[in-house]
Amino acid sequence: MTSPLRMRTAELVGRDAELAALSATLRGAAQGRGGTVFVTGEPGIGKTRLAARAMALARDAGMAVLRGRCTTVGPAVPFRPLTEALLALARAGQAPPADVLGPYLPVLGRLVPEWSTGGDCDDSPVVLAEAVLRLAAAHGRRHGSLLVVDDLHDADPETLAVVEYLAANVATQPVALLATVRSTPSAALELVEAVVRRGEAGALPLGRLGGPEVHALAAGLLDCPPGALPGEVSAEVLADSHGIPFVAEELVRGMISAGRLARAADGGWRLVPTERPGVPVTLVRVVAERAARLGPGGEAALSVAAVLGRSFPVSVLRRCAGLPEEALARAVRAAVADGLLQPDGELGPDWYAFAHPLAEEALASLLSPADRAELSARAADAVAELYPGLPGTWCLLAARLRRAAGEPEVAAGHYREVARRALAGSGPGTAITVIDEALAMLGDGPYAPVRGGVHRELLETLLLALADDGRFDRAVEVADRLRRADLDAAPGPGPGGSGAARRVELHVRLAWAAEVAGRWEEGLAQVAEARALLPADAGEAETAGIDAVEAYLTVSDTRPGRIARSERLARRAIEGARRRADPALACQGWYAVGAAGRGRSLADSDRCFRQALRIASRHELNGWRAHGLLGLGGNAWLARAATDSLTYAWHEALRTGCVSLAHNAGALLALDAALRSDFARARALVDGALDETRRLKLRSVTRYLLMVRAVVAAHRGRRAELRSALAEFRADGGEQSMEAPLARGLGELFCALLEEDRAAADEVAGALRAAAEANGQDFFHLTGRHGLVLLLDVLAGRADRAEWERIADGQAGRLRFNRQFGRLALAVLEGRAGRREAAEAAVAEALREAEPFPVARHLGLRLVAEAALADGWGEPRRWLTEAEEYFHGAGVIAVAGACRSLLRGVGVVVRQRRAGTDRIPEALRAMGLTTREYDVFRLLVDRLGNKALAGRLHLSVRTVEKHVASLLAKTGTGDRNRLCDFAADFLSVTAAREPGAGATAVSPGGVDAS
Repeated sequence: MTSPLRMRTAELVGRDAELAALSATLRGAAQGRGGTVFVTGEPGIGKTRLAARAMALARDAGMAVLRGRCTTVGPAVPFRPLTEALLALARAGQAPPADVLGPYLPVLGRLVPEWSTGGDCDDSPVVLAEAVLRLAAAHGRRHGSLLVVDDLHDADPETLAVVEYLAANVATQPVALLATVRSTPSAALELVEAVVRRGEAGALPLGRLGGPEVHALAAGLLDCPPGALPGEVSAEVLADSHGIPFVAEELVRGMISAGRLARAADGGWRLVPTERPGVPVTLVRVVAERAARLGPGGEAALSVAAVLGRSFPVSVLRRCAGLPEEALARAVRAAVADGLLQPDGELGPDWYAFAHPLAEEALASLLSPADRAELSARAADAVAELYPGLPGTWCLLAARLRRAAGEPEVAAGHYREVARRALAGSGPGTAITVIDEALAMLGDGPYAPVRGGVHRELLETLLLALADDGRFDRAVEVADRLRRADLDAAPGPGPGGSGAARRVELHVRLAWAAEVAGRWEEGLAQVAEARALLPADAGEAETAGIDAVEAYLTVSDTRPGRIARSERLARRAIEGARRRADPALACQGWYAVGAAGRGRSLADSDRCFRQALRIASRHELNGWRAHGLLGLGGNAWLARAATDSLTYAWHEALRTGCVSLAHNAGALLALDAALRSDFARARALVDGALDETRRLKLRSVTRYLLMVRAVVAAHRGRRAELRSALAEFRADGGEQSMEAPLARGLGELFCALLEEDRAAADEVAGALRAAAEANGQDFFHLTGRHGLVLLLDVLAGRADRAEWERIADGQAGRLRFNRQFGRLALAVLEGRAGRREAAEAAVAEALREAEPFPVARHLGLRLVAEAALADGWGEPRRWLTEAEEYFHGAGVIAVAGACRSLLRGVGVVVRQRRAGTDRIPEALRAMGLTTREYDVFRLLVDRLGNKALAGRLHLSVRTVEKHVASLLAKTGTGDRNRLCDFAADFLSVTAAREPGAGATAVSPGGVDAS
């Protein structure tokens, strides 16, 4: 009889098409076009073997290969397969490239402790997913990389979320993602089907093998040419395996072990004439027979191993099997020789694993319920003795062993501990999955009564996990169950009663979940419920948690006085944090006070941010340290247009892995570039960050960046681009957001003035005034109400000296960007009152403040020049000449034309601007368009009538009529509507092709300054 050791490892047969598809994916990744493939199929169909072949191909091509395997123990530790993949890199000494990963390196320290930079960092699972993507891309810079996640059906929810993120974002990276998943119902299979439906991944379903493939497989196993293997051998294997490769392999092994297959004299193989079993041979029977041939000790050892799971340490086996040391060693060696077990070096030298999950399942199915319960109890005892405290995955294994042993209460306690650890490790999804398993074991349901002890503790932990995971609706359902249980209890926990503090904490967690989800009204409702549970004499220590979350929720509310109320709540939270000795809560409060106090006093705001910074630095709270630095940097920028502190905050957020805050700082720097008229840099910062902020679901930062995009278009006088940018901003929820006033004031108002459309400008200014009056206070302070709107109101006679003092002398009016307009408004008031020297001094001060902001500076000069001409003060001719020169060079034709018209009106000889055809696009020059016709052409985007065009360009209506007629003839459009359509299409394409329009930059990325 031939030993099973003589059999070769099965070759990959019948998978040529699938292998070709995987090869194409690998080639694409090597060329920077990543892709995702899910290999699906029933157990034993060859998913892992196909993945192994893909890994070999990738290595042969010089690609970096990362592999992680999901464990059958279940989702005990969040991100387990990803940790396994990255730890392999760490063990090989392949440190992640810090220059490429930037802020994401500290984030990876959550998975690989030796990569940690110390302190806390951004714990968002989306940020971690981006970090994994960047790491894989960095290792694939030269030849691409392959990330393999095996047995995805056993993955924890956090790993599934990362896989979904990677699938959605690898297309532009040199990364191939390959995951194997069983085709039986699971959360992983639902994910695969959803991702494939979205077109973000491909699926490779593996079918069963046919007769020729099974024949080739058997011949390969027996190391003989296909012709040397009798057809009846493969026919029998096909009939009993149904074409499942692993089952076919086991059947061939069984035929050899049973003596039904032997070597022929010619070196081939022959069937030994023995009686074939009368019933179909099944995998369970084959595995059972092979286990029995190992002897009683080997069979007993494998039975215990099947209870422990696919992988297990010999130390636990030794305690449970009741075998002498040498007998157990012989049994394990024999099982390895027979191909039932294999060493699992990834877990340690003492570890072994079943060669295939089906072998484990087959052996487990042979156990009677009584045998399984007895072995499970023994195994649970052994695990508890060998691993005190049940670290890592041992706690979940112990829970499942106790459940199988018929000890549900003990098992529930272990489940609760697993969930608690998962929550502490930023794995709320894992905690939810584990608790759901425990509750199912206890027979819990939506309307089941809440029992005391571990049952209630499981529900309370579930509530915390749901809140942290953003599953607000289900969290409210669980909270309602707990509240009903408390009301039914005797005596009930009224305000200040037993259990009230615990329920307060649960409502606070729900309120934070609502704040993160942007469901502010529901969050405030949770706050109200929490306050109702407090005793009448509750002090700051008891209310601190409620005060802090309400402070943040209130800022996003729409009711008047929200900023002042937010500040009062935050200050009370600070006092409570002091009494509770809670540094993180203290930082939270100080930051909220600093942000709310900007409009009143930047000096006070700075003191708050410094206090948050001191506390965070003392307690190594990197996230709150970055918050403090960002607050100080934002204040310095608002006060002096200084960016040094803001840039430092940006770099520190990057260094410490505070990715979300880094994006906040980057968005502020983008607005700074836009206001400085460095449009190429502003667009580069916006374009370089937008994709990432959208992937990370940083909605407020995304809206802020879209607002900056609108500001860039507005400050260039590009109405069509502004309209497009605002449409994108509104589609992202911008219309009702806190960023909306910025888009109106810095965007729409500026653009209207650069188009010389005073009526539209007055309409926008009126809307800004009305919104400010309705809200009481602004969260952002550069909306125009304290600057440009004030200047327009003074020019129009709507604001007098008292109104000017009320607005300009406030903190918001003293911010540098606003102050330039406030000083110009003062100049107009002084000049109107005949105080010429005071007026000219105010203009000089305004120009010093305006130095960093070219568009604002020259627009201000153009606006006050008319008042200066009318009241006889200042140097309006020089100001108009300077503004005309600037706006002509910038291509803002309406303002340039208005300046020339005003100059002509006071007798200044203005040089003709007919030259400058270089600013006309080549395609239009070829049609013969003149510079003045091009000016008209650009304004046709807004479908203005001839009278409006004449007003914008300071021409006669008759002249405009001639230009339009000429444009119709030269463009061949035939009628005015088609001419307007052509202008809009042509200019939008031209704008997209301009230098800087498509530039990208490495950018960090709600923004809380401006």
